[in-house]
Amino acid sequence: MKGGDTIIEVKGLRTAFGDHVVHDNLDLQVKAGEVLGIVGGSGTGTSVMLHTILGLKKPDGGSVHVFGEDMAALSDEERHLFELRWGVLFQDGALFSSLTVAQNIQVPYREHLEMPEPLMDELAALKVDMVGLRPGAAHLFPSELSGGMRKRAGLARALALDPEILFLDEPTSGLDPIGAAAFDGLIKDLQKTLQLTVVLITHDLDTLYAICDRIAVLADKHVTLVGTMDDMMQSDHPWVKEYFHGPRARAALTAKERNQAQSGASSGER
Repeated sequence: MKGGDTIIEVKGLRTAFGDHVVHDNLDLQVKAGEVLGIVGGSGTGTSVMLHTILGLKKPDGGSVHVFGEDMAALSDEERHLFELRWGVLFQDGALFSSLTVAQNIQVPYREHLEMPEPLMDELAALKVDMVGLRPGAAHLFPSELSGGMRKRAGLARALALDPEILFLDEPTSGLDPIGAAAFDGLIKDLQKTLQLTVVLITHDLDTLYAICDRIAVLADKHVTLVGTMDDMMQSDHPWVKEYFHGPRARAALTAKERNQAQSGASSGER
């Protein structure tokens, strides 16, 4: 798909758990080639919406179209083929504890493709390098990795099949500020290099400032606002104002302005 085309379209989505309605008449469009951040307060169902788009939860109403196809109308075989076109990094990395990093990366190859072991080893090594892990990390188990390394290993597995869409659920949660900033930079670099569409759930204001082209706000059981950071800052919605104008937001904005100033000074020196 060309950049700017709608690659994911959610219309009139309704999701519920028994009598508890999480989403009602929710609409969302994701454009090819963008980084879309999805944010919402506790209980707004950001992860539930992600799971619904992925087909892990059946919607109670409305529709989800990906690459122009109605996900609810796909056969199991067709859905299997769709899974080749996206990668997912869940919040905790979701690595198999009994497998090494390389073996975790190879899981999608074994599930979806047939290829010789040497080729899988070579591809796993390439993905390890792609996400900035040292070569020796391929032979380590998740318990031997730091939190940041586990995130990168999970990302390597999400990229194993060279997807067109990358879904990230709280990618910087649990990371210190330095590690989170490095991970943000990695995502942005990979998005540009691989021409990915990235959909990420996050509550990290630094991430929203640093890498998101647009932001979608979940509130009142639907997407209340979609737009740029400037749109967020100008919104009169009570939750949006509190979130994007609070103390943490000001700290994130100050950090971004400081980094931009430092980058500009470095460019001037050259």
